[in-house]
Amino acid sequence: MLDSRLRKNLDILILIVTFILLIIGEITLYSVTKHKPGHLYDKQIIWIILGLIGTLVFASFDYSRLFRLAKIIYTVNLLFLSAVFLVGSSAKGATRWISIGSFQMQPSEFAKLFVIICLAAYLVKRQEHIKKLPVLLGSFAYTGVPMLLIFKQPDLGTSLVLLLIWFGMVFIAGAKLKHLLLIIISGICLFTLMWKLNIIKPYQKARLYSFVRPDLDPQDSGYHVIQSRIAIGSGMLWGKGIGKGTQAHGNFIPENQTDFIFTVVGEEGGFVESILLIILYVILLSRGAIIMGQAEDNFGRLLAAGILSMYFFHIFVNIGMTIGIMPVTGVPLPFFSYGGSNMILNLCSIGLLLGIGMRRHRLAF
Repeated sequence: MLDSRLRKNLDILILIVTFILLIIGEITLYSVTKHKPGHLYDKQIIWIILGLIGTLVFASFDYSRLFRLAKIIYTVNLLFLSAVFLVGSSAKGATRWISIGSFQMQPSEFAKLFVIICLAAYLVKRQEHIKKLPVLLGSFAYTGVPMLLIFKQPDLGTSLVLLLIWFGMVFIAGAKLKHLLLIIISGICLFTLMWKLNIIKPYQKARLYSFVRPDLDPQDSGYHVIQSRIAIGSGMLWGKGIGKGTQAHGNFIPENQTDFIFTVVGEEGGFVESILLIILYVILLSRGAIIMGQAEDNFGRLLAAGILSMYFFHIFVNIGMTIGIMPVTGVPLPFFSYGGSNMILNLCSIGLLLGIGMRRHRLAF
């Protein structure tokens, strides 16, 4: 049970927004999968329940103890990511899952939270030297090991999530902007080289081509973006109604229960529901930013920065790719997209964020 002094600092608004997102997400998932085999909406409820248990556990747990466990967590993370190549199962050309009974665990999802915890501890230990370029590069290499393992699966989307998490955390830690700009320029050069050497997979290149000109290949690489725009546009102001989306239910939108679930929101809920969803995400991020600003220790502040960076990337890129302002990267929408690993990760992260907020005044106890 939480101490009464901690409960007084519980951010109720974050909880309310999270529950509203979960409810709307489950309704959307039910609408788009009720006629599909597998009862995905029923399974999603199980993931939500497990995730809410994780929320309670992380909120109750004193996050400062994670600092001492960082090395162990980092090692476990690398072991899980490496195990994917030995005992993992493949789907659609990618090897990302480990079967645990009937549950398909995706280590790269949990790696996001593991990296946030470990990188926060790494930066706190080097807080006084973060403005030095070698220290900044060391933190990048520290994050780069799990990032490369994930990229090799291949999973470019999650690799980019880790990259933004690193950027957000080192920025909040006090890294010099000129050093960050130097790394960004170097990254662009490295990406160009990887493109020339064909390290970037052909389907990943096709997604970038379709982002710039989806009309060049409307039946293949540009198909997702074109159909997604049609679906969202056809919803107009109020939408077509739950279960009445012709694009969503006519098999025009691939992966409409995972990566492209926002198209269902746009078509069936229209502009009104889409804006409501964005407002809810803005509230969530804003309250998280307040918790980050009020944290009384650097470890808590950096943990919150990493969680917010993760959420921001997922929200912005997922919604952006469905309306054509971001390339398709296979990034799920938090609390909406179907998937056990991602749902549990997001709810555990909410618990950790709440725990940081509740302990912001503990030095005065």
